[in-house]
Amino acid sequence: MHLADFRKSLIDHPGKAMHFMLPGGEFIPSHFHVTEVARVQKDFIDCGGTRRKSIACVLQTLIAHDIDHRLASSKLEAILNMASLLFDSNDIPMEVEYEGGVISQYPILECEITPAGLLFHLGGKHADCLAKDRCGLGPSLATVDCATPGCC
Repeated sequence: MHLADFRKSLIDHPGKAMHFMLPGGEFIPSHFHVTEVARVQKDFIDCGGTRRKSIACVLQTLIAHDIDHRLASSKLEAILNMASLLFDSNDIPMEVEYEGGVISQYPILECEITPAGLLFHLGGKHADCLAKDRCGLGPSLATVDCATPGCC
């Protein structure tokens, strides 16, 4: 889901409760806080030597001791409005950062409208070789021969 779609979900359903479902079916506790909205840019060179860049809007969540806290869609939209100067475009992927033992980032896949409010489905992130043709990797990520020039 991109920032534009995420914001549209919030605007179209003001005052609604929000729920974030992790890839395994568990939920981020409903008393979460959004402690920051970040524009995260990663500049890198892949193992084949190609320069790349990825940009995402990341919502950092915090689970605090105030279990009565509930963040409604209107409030999160107001927070995103304050952060809008960080973004040149609304066409960037959305992610949620959550600490459940370790800090992880989850892409937001979709929003489902339910009787309980907005249900955001989160996906997983996986490592991948972006230069499979240079590394000799086919469709499966078997073993990499790091003796291949320009790989690893």
